Amino acid sequence: MAPSDNKTGKNKANAAAKAVAKGASLHKSRKVRTTSTFHRPKTLQLSRSPKYPRVSVNKGPALDFNKIVLYPLNTESAMKKIEENNTLVFIVNVKSNKRQIKQALKKLYDVDTVKINTLIRPDGTKKAFARLTPDVDALDIAATKLAIV
Repeated sequence: MAPSDNKTGKNKANAAAKAVAKGASLHKSRKVRTTSTFHRPKTLQLSRSPKYPRVSVNKGPALDFNKIVLYPLNTESAMKKIEENNTLVFIVNVKSNKRQIKQALKKLYDVDTVKINTLIRPDGTKKAFARLTPDVDALDIAATKLAIV
């Protein structure tokens, strides 16, 4: 069926001819891709606002000072270390690190340490060698505060 209004059809045809001559849809610019992989864009992530807290009570620290240092060692080799190297020997928690051991000794026995050396014994416990500062005598600390000499 032929269009009833010839004028509108003529206008459409002229507009289409102009668009083809101009090339409106042919010269679309493309984004230059520099990699072969396509990374999905980051989308908006809103912060959570839960209706109720999932954890009711905050967890305290797992190791306090009394749990870090278990007990002083008083074997012959430990006594030799105390007398000759100004070093105290302790059995400590396996999960504790040197910084925690140093802080625990400062808090519990009020001694400053120069260096802490640790090793894990064959029975699975951790042994810590605490070398004290030269102004403090390890034998005196062992006798008064540890009561092992």
